[in-house]
Amino acid sequence: MTDRRDDPPDGLPADRPLVRDLLDERRGVLTAAERKLAEVLKEDSLLSGLQSITRLAEIAAVSTPTVIRLARKLGFDGFPALQDAIRADLAARMQQPLAKLEAAPPVAPDAHVVTRFAQRAARNIDRTLRRLDVAAFDAIARDLAAPERTVHIAGGRITRSLAQYLADHLRLIRADVRILESSPALWPQTVIDTGPASTLVLFDIRRYDREIETLARHAAGRSARIMLLTDIWGSPVERYAAHSLRASIETQSSWDSTVALLVLVEALVAEVQRFAPGPSAARLDALERLARATPMFRPR
Repeated sequence: MTDRRDDPPDGLPADRPLVRDLLDERRGVLTAAERKLAEVLKEDSLLSGLQSITRLAEIAAVSTPTVIRLARKLGFDGFPALQDAIRADLAARMQQPLAKLEAAPPVAPDAHVVTRFAQRAARNIDRTLRRLDVAAFDAIARDLAAPERTVHIAGGRITRSLAQYLADHLRLIRADVRILESSPALWPQTVIDTGPASTLVLFDIRRYDREIETLARHAAGRSARIMLLTDIWGSPVERYAAHSLRASIETQSSWDSTVALLVLVEALVAEVQRFAPGPSAARLDALERLARATPMFRPR
């Protein structure tokens, strides 16, 4: 059976990190002007990096030699090589379902579809864990476990089921957990209830949801703490997030996989329960006693 380990995950060469990640990893060696340029690139989701070197320097209010130096500090031969990497990142991020299907490599004739899919899902999980920001994970878990904080959770068209799954499990562990309505038209009612003691957990993967970004912007404006679960390219919501977790989502089908995101969700639930073992055990016990004592809750 063919393992296909050489398949480039997420449409990217396996040996090249994302430009966004390089900007974060090399921040400590950048000059003030280079950091300013890096922030401009990240703020514009790298799109400004497709401008000419002169125009990019003007946008960031830095010199053209600064642009060249930044490219070299990121490991590229020069600005054209950096632009090529940005184009590749953006192309992978914006890949449409039909394009994914047409670009899929030929499958091994002796590998069943379930085997191929499981292998790709396993590689997605492995890549997600290898790139995981464990400090961000711990911070999110501690925030979700804090009883004084109200937790609001929302997802997009595909990720709403993950948002509901997280909310259902957190409700077993703690109080004050709310899932947002499916219609964005009702979200302003949630925004006005958020504040410094609110945590808003958002799910947003490529073909990013403008309503999710709008929700994040307004909630952040009310000092709510934004926690984001996204794909490896990073949703635009990251600019408002206190912490974010990225997952590998690529498959050989037209649709992205949320398996790695589900692993992160279940790990968060387990960690939240570990942070609050006493209260969560008491709550679960009370729920069980209520279910046994109330006929309408008994299984039929």
